[in-house]
Amino acid sequence: MKLVDMTVTHFTDVLESDAPAPGGGSAASLAGALGSALAAMVCTLTIGRKKYADYEDFAKETRDKASALKEKLIAQVDLDTDAFNVIGDAFGMPKETDEEKAARSAAIQNGLVACVESPLKMLEYSSEALHLVESMQGKFNVNSASDLGVAVLELRTAILGAWLNVKINIGSMKDKELAESYQKKGQAYVDELVPLADKLFAEIEAIC
Repeated sequence: MKLVDMTVTHFTDVLESDAPAPGGGSAASLAGALGSALAAMVCTLTIGRKKYADYEDFAKETRDKASALKEKLIAQVDLDTDAFNVIGDAFGMPKETDEEKAARSAAIQNGLVACVESPLKMLEYSSEALHLVESMQGKFNVNSASDLGVAVLELRTAILGAWLNVKINIGSMKDKELAESYQKKGQAYVDELVPLADKLFAEIEAIC
């Protein structure tokens, strides 16, 4: 059963269990999906309001973009756990002979790459969503400012959660050049997006 097809109660029950996955990566992706959905909601609450008629087309376009990002981040909830399970399967491979050891090591390294690329995708999608929220400033129904503020917080959580999952996996990669490229890519997202999220939150908080 897909994680995203579970009830909220079932998902959180699995999350609190001793199963190593789903874990922080899937939770971070879900946070990003929630943030994107809230951004779309604020656009929906702006559409059709006389006061915001000048932003009607903008709100519709932004809503559709936020909704598409929500779907991408929802998909990553399962993809992140799937990537982790690849490593789990690799660790279970036989290691009696040199050939088996080599195959097992290669499988683990391939799994680590998947476990880094998944949160990097979360960073990409969450970045797009946060920039959408940035573009909404001054163009949304202020009665839903608190909802947009929570959207920012959810996206900030997704960004930092994804970054932690990048960091913890690159440390075990044997290809140090590839690990360094992942490190730089992830760090660039964090350096840009966390200050942006804090700025947007402060601006939205001032409206509430």
